[in-house]
Amino acid sequence: MPVAVVTGGATGIGAAVARLLTERDWHCVLVGRREDRLQAAAEEIGGEFEVCDVGERSEVERMGARIMERHPQVGLLVNNAGVAGRGNFLDMPLERIEELIRINYLGCVWCLRAFLPALEAAAPSHLVNVVSVAGSVAIGPYSASKHAQLAFSRSVARELLPRGVHVHTVSPGFVHTEGFPQDWLLRGRFGRVVVGPDYVAERIVRAIERDRAEIFVPSWYRIPALAQALFPGAFRRVRARRAER
Repeated sequence: MPVAVVTGGATGIGAAVARLLTERDWHCVLVGRREDRLQAAAEEIGGEFEVCDVGERSEVERMGARIMERHPQVGLLVNNAGVAGRGNFLDMPLERIEELIRINYLGCVWCLRAFLPALEAAAPSHLVNVVSVAGSVAIGPYSASKHAQLAFSRSVARELLPRGVHVHTVSPGFVHTEGFPQDWLLRGRFGRVVVGPDYVAERIVRAIERDRAEIFVPSWYRIPALAQALFPGAFRRVRARRAER
């Protein structure tokens, strides 16, 4: 039975991915900060769990060593752990900006480094980086952390393919989860743009099975990402007008 490690696996997208993988005969190891929620999620699927803050490199190294002692081959690493960060650069405390970078971006770097020997041992294997549409459409410090994660995911894809590790970059739009509540959208006329974690999990597993390199969830979110890339001046003017209101 192949082994999958899922960070941020206690709730939301991570828990939904783990449930779906278990249905497909994967053995999942869930990683997160809250032991009680991790234990409940792991018991539900017959998996394992490890308590770890991926924003702390030393914790990630110890966690990786513990898991690889039990499972020297890891067929799938899902870098899903992340924290929300609504706000602008001038308004957000520097400590919060640093936390966004450590967890959303560096956490992926440290987890990949920790599990790379096990991924190579299980080759062909898979790495999924759950980024965000915000990584392609700049809207603040949160976007900066996700843009770094996006660039990291795209760059390591080239390096890891010769090693037998397939990289999948997943960019969800608005997803209603405990860690990323979207009540403000659900209450308004934009509720239809919000999806649930099960929807995202299905697309992630499909991307793995079909070896898709990069997907947006839902797929139409690729449109604003392309629009900003093609027309950065127009996007900047629109953002400036909104800021003036």
